[in-house]
Amino acid sequence: MPRYLSIVHIDESTAPAQGPSEELMRRMGELIEEVTKAGVMLETAGLTPAAQGTTVRWQGGNLSVTDGPFTESKEVIGGYAIMQCKDKAEAIEWSKRFVKVHEDYWTVSCEVREIAEA
Repeated sequence: MPRYLSIVHIDESTAPAQGPSEELMRRMGELIEEVTKAGVMLETAGLTPAAQGTTVRWQGGNLSVTDGPFTESKEVIGGYAIMQCKDKAEAIEWSKRFVKVHEDYWTVSCEVREIAEA
């Protein structure tokens, strides 16, 4: 059965400075419990703010290492989920449910990609 990576992109300017609300965390916990019981969720996690990240880049034969914050980025990767689904449509459906647990003031999207098997 194929595995899918759902990359969570968030606009940090719309995220509350104090972090997700208790209500959001409750709804998120319920969804994660449901997707885990369905045998779909293999792993998921949120990430620390982009300001705490570092970019390691290889370009034109040169290596650079840059610490955040990355002001040129509007959306950043806020988390991920690895799911094992029967097809891409199922992975997209779970990702839709994930973004819908957020309050209206959040800007969040998921990029769903199948994990290539060797």
